[in-house]
Amino acid sequence: MAMIMVELWIISMTAFCIADVSPPFLTVNLDVPPEERWAPLVELFDVSLLRQAAAEVTWSMVPKWVHHAAIPILKHLENNLPPPYGKELQGMASYYGINISEMILLNFAYEFTAFCTSVIAQDSKGNLYHGRNLDYPYGHIRNITIDVSFIRNGKELYRGTTFAGYIGLWTGQSSKKFSVTGNERSKAGQWWDNLIAAVMKNMPAGWLLRQTLEEAANFQEAVMRLSTVPLITDVYYIIGGVHPGEGVVVTRDRGGPADIWPLDLLNGGWYLVEVNSDHWLPALDDYQRIAARWTLNRIGRDNMNFEMLYEVLSVGAVCNRATIYTTVMSAAEPKYETVLRQCTN
Repeated sequence: MAMIMVELWIISMTAFCIADVSPPFLTVNLDVPPEERWAPLVELFDVSLLRQAAAEVTWSMVPKWVHHAAIPILKHLENNLPPPYGKELQGMASYYGINISEMILLNFAYEFTAFCTSVIAQDSKGNLYHGRNLDYPYGHIRNITIDVSFIRNGKELYRGTTFAGYIGLWTGQSSKKFSVTGNERSKAGQWWDNLIAAVMKNMPAGWLLRQTLEEAANFQEAVMRLSTVPLITDVYYIIGGVHPGEGVVVTRDRGGPADIWPLDLLNGGWYLVEVNSDHWLPALDDYQRIAARWTLNRIGRDNMNFEMLYEVLSVGAVCNRATIYTTVMSAAEPKYETVLRQCTN
């Protein structure tokens, strides 16, 4: 009876999407000086739109007291951010026509608000599929969501999906190496604690994700980096490789891993679902996790493919009014596709 009730609930929560379209595409050339890398943004978007979106995100997500109390900290960070990100932010601020402190605060706002569902699944032939929905409480950022190809020596080094003004990534892939998504962890610290951690030179979670895509040689190295580098806040990293069995969820505290949860194929664990709560906690009211697991079990390992993964990420609760975009990817193939979502359920 309980399973029937769950099935009826999920069917009743079917997501209706007005349109699924690809976001604008941007190329960031890593061979040019960091201050110039994001100049193509002003060719994609009107500067007034970028400034308006930045102000809405910052004033909506950052407590008012932080804007004032954090000024000395932000001033300190201006000249102490890890390279090349400090220079990139300086360049970004100049394109926006705002000061560097405001740009740092905008990036920190994006650090603490990535509500999501991430899935890694392995089919019966050993193929890995990695997908994610990124949810955000302010739908206007759908209008500034972009796919970015980071190139060096004329060749793509990695790619990802982000928001204009944010230099980190919550979703990305290094072809033939690994894919990675980041989810906010519900127990993440308060603003003041996170700012103090930044002063102590801990890395923003999305910046570390991007740095790992740029520097890690393979899945194992990516897992090591994302597990150990000190962060400014708690987070989940979901990492997929190119070989069977290469799938893991790393639950992060600021100082290191709280848990590492791999695919467990020998015991039937052919998929991993991570949302914004620790996977070992009961999922009694975690509707996204319940709906994703139910749909994966209904599809089955033998039938898993990109279309079925997209179906998992489109079911009610998993895809909802806060969902900004869906990405499906495979580093082994390689394949990377993002669509903007506008679900009405």
